[in-house]
Amino acid sequence: MKEACGQAEQFLNDIFRMAGFDLRAEATEDASGCILNIEGADSAMVRAEGGELLDALEHFVNQSFGRELSEGERFICDVDNFRSIRETELRAMARHAADRVRSTGLPFFFGPMSASERRVIHLTLAEDGGLFTESVGEGNARRLKVSLKTAAKN
Repeated sequence: MKEACGQAEQFLNDIFRMAGFDLRAEATEDASGCILNIEGADSAMVRAEGGELLDALEHFVNQSFGRELSEGERFICDVDNFRSIRETELRAMARHAADRVRSTGLPFFFGPMSASERRVIHLTLAEDGGLFTESVGEGNARRLKVSLKTAAKN
């Protein structure tokens, strides 16, 4: 993985340099794969619009170099701790949705979100035996639904 991680770092840095962005990627490895931390004066641009550019860079790197990683490993691009902050927000949103579903008995629908964001919510609520989560819709309009398990069986 070390070689693929270094190649991905160089790849992003080449893109940033050729595009004239004041950004720098630095790769580190952990249990989930290769983390590419992006820093620089233009970092706000990468975080803008809910991190769309960050997601696109991550997708591009995974498509380009992902086959060189072991199964279960992936490339994760982050900027200014955007990913960890967003994960904390998603966990709080999941708990809020769970409380609301339990109190009203009605399903809760999240707005459209990426597969990785839906996964955080699924995993956050997986231990709650009284709730059922499922992804509904297609493509960019795919959303997450949280409902009571008894209501999900109907």
